[in-house]
Amino acid sequence: MPKTQQEVIQQGYQALISHLGIIDAIRFIQHFTLGQGDYTSDRYQWLDQYPLENILTAMREMQVSDTNQYEEIIE
Repeated sequence: MPKTQQEVIQQGYQALISHLGIIDAIRFIQHFTLGQGDYTSDRYQWLDQYPLENILTAMREMQVSDTNQYEEIIE
């Protein structure tokens, strides 16, 4: 008899926890969480308020100041 979707999900979580431990299992699950909201419609609302050059300048500044962007190591 096939497993229900809920059974598969529960066994998947248990497998993650068994092999990764609770903390790393949570980190793994959070990596694939979709989030909420509608980025596309929100983006049009705020993009119209800023000239492209200002956005590019802000992006360049973030690149220079964010030296820890690859600090996390997944083994």
